[in-house]
Amino acid sequence: MEFGSGGGAGSGGDHDASDSQRRKKRYHRHTANQIQKLEGMFKECPHPDEKQRLQLSRELGLAPRQIKFWFQNRRTQMKAQHERADNCVLRAENDKIRCENIAIREALKNVICPACGVPPLNEDSYFDEHKLRMENAQLKEELDRVSSIAAKCIGRPISQLPPVQPIHVSSLELSMASFGGHGVGGPSLDLDLLPGTTSSAMPSLPYHPTVLSDMDKSLMTDIAANAMEELLRLLQTNEPLWIKSATDGRDVLNLESYERIFPRANSHLKNPDLRIEASRDSGVVIMNGLALVEMFMDPNKFGDLFPTIVSMAKTIEVISSGMLGSQSGSLQLMYKELQVLSPLVQTREFYFLRYCQQIEQGLWAIVDVSYDFPRDNQFTNQCRSHRLPSGCLIQDMPNGYSKVSWVEHVEIEDKAPTHRLYRDLIHSGLAFGAERWLAALQRMCERFACLMVSGTSTRDLEGVIPSPEGKRSMMKLAQRMVNNFCASISTSNGHRWTTLSGMNEVGVRVTIHKSTDPGQPNGVVLSAATTIWLPVSPQNVFNFFKDERTRPQWDVLSNNNAVQEVAHIANGSHPGNCISVLRAFNTSQNNMLMLQESCIDSSGSLVVYSPVDLPSINIAMSGEDPSYIPLLPSGFTISPDGRPEQGNGASTSSCNVHGSGGSLVTVAFQILVSSLPSAKLNLESVNTVNTLIGTTVQQIKAALNCNSS
Repeated sequence: MEFGSGGGAGSGGDHDASDSQRRKKRYHRHTANQIQKLEGMFKECPHPDEKQRLQLSRELGLAPRQIKFWFQNRRTQMKAQHERADNCVLRAENDKIRCENIAIREALKNVICPACGVPPLNEDSYFDEHKLRMENAQLKEELDRVSSIAAKCIGRPISQLPPVQPIHVSSLELSMASFGGHGVGGPSLDLDLLPGTTSSAMPSLPYHPTVLSDMDKSLMTDIAANAMEELLRLLQTNEPLWIKSATDGRDVLNLESYERIFPRANSHLKNPDLRIEASRDSGVVIMNGLALVEMFMDPNKFGDLFPTIVSMAKTIEVISSGMLGSQSGSLQLMYKELQVLSPLVQTREFYFLRYCQQIEQGLWAIVDVSYDFPRDNQFTNQCRSHRLPSGCLIQDMPNGYSKVSWVEHVEIEDKAPTHRLYRDLIHSGLAFGAERWLAALQRMCERFACLMVSGTSTRDLEGVIPSPEGKRSMMKLAQRMVNNFCASISTSNGHRWTTLSGMNEVGVRVTIHKSTDPGQPNGVVLSAATTIWLPVSPQNVFNFFKDERTRPQWDVLSNNNAVQEVAHIANGSHPGNCISVLRAFNTSQNNMLMLQESCIDSSGSLVVYSPVDLPSINIAMSGEDPSYIPLLPSGFTISPDGRPEQGNGASTSSCNVHGSGGSLVTVAFQILVSSLPSAKLNLESVNTVNTLIGTTVQQIKAALNCNSS
């Protein structure tokens, strides 16, 4: 804006240098006076009306438009100055509060109760009381609901019932000295049922978080953003971060390069008991990127997508819900347990942040990273596993498929030694590595694709599956069977396993639980499992269990009777991925069939089966809801032993030496020992399942010529 337009201009003619300088001085003095008057007016009235602007225009010799714009610009300048000043003050206060918070947290680490000499359990009694009141209200609501249901069932109010006598409940204890071989010594033994455990209900979180503050959420957002940046570099960079293994061609993380590129102040590597597992893999899956993202961000769907790996997944709190109508920007605090399907391997627990970001159109990234809670928090030091930035990059392809690149990067603290059978598989990184995740994802996406196909199977031998709805119902029933089987042999926090001696050096692991789910037989269920090593390739072991022609060689319950496949549903490109309905010949139970699902990928395989009566099978095949059909599955899990191959591991002879290319086979049974919710279990049931597993293992080894292994 140009001021001084109202000053007198000199007349025409020649002007010397002194006249020019005098005019400039007069001009500057006049402009300064104009600004001084405007500043004085601005202090008195920063928003002059039209009349005031016209008066200033006459006094200063400026156009009204110039006056108007000057006040607008001046107000903008003043606002910016005030905001800068406020920001400086707030920044200083924030730094002060942060320092005080750090000091308080450090002080709380060293707080000792003078009465008992230990740190206090909680910081604020008010929150303890508030939490107890909330729990009390929830319990009262639950009591009212149960009382209402009970009153409807028994015909009178619950208050009229006689008082319930307290039940003494002890832990599941089996004296290993009482068992020898396949028999059970001793006159009697009672097993008390572990309270509160069910076969299908997801166990509760072992530790519950306190209320997260805004500062915690801000810190989580920063951690997730940094983890996303690290993950993208791990996914998109080859050397020097990743080098190819000379033995199997897998990507191996160069730890020196990683520590140089991503230095950490408080590195967990300083602990000598920690070891690193890092792996990377990529492949194509039959599902579009958006559908994959939705399943990954939903803990229930995520668990259904990986039933053989994820024993539990739960969202603790949603930090950010992301953009409207999109998962981009979504941030969740989650808990999950990862498993190897054997009672010999402990689950890995993680409290972690999951962050989703859309990089560009058709390209998504999802990162997981462990979140370290303060030392005084109840989460502290409970998880032996620390998840460094891990996750996947999902890229849409034109044909509706997706290319998925996966990175797994964890630090593991071996507080207890790994069982020798699984030491090679776990320490090689194959048990929980990116290859296993991607192989399971590819197989499950194929299964979902088959579920959506409207046509029926060409091998529906007797036309017993009349419609696409019947096929989908059968596939849902089989999926629930597999999920239940995987949960039954998990070492999750909801299971307590006890070892019976006798059969082999591993022994039979048993646990009992009360089954109350509508999709399970009602009563007390005894689960038993053992793991054996076989010097036979995993593919050959899988073929042996899957083939109905060889089933009489290992199925003790079939009494060596032949079985026939009466229905077949393919659920993947591999012929071993299928669902079968089997019928046994020469049995007294003509109305009993066997539902079986077999699945295989590069990381291992499963063969799971459950007896189902003919009316229930008809319900599922007609397309009705199979949720209430009771299932009690048993079966086998097969995985490679993790040892480097030397020679032909597929041979079923020469099985006397623990060579390479062998298989780890977990044999698992579930038995309904009582249809009543009794807390007592007699020795006969334990003896039965111990003998059942022992006989099955002997027959498997005999059929595969591995009696000496």
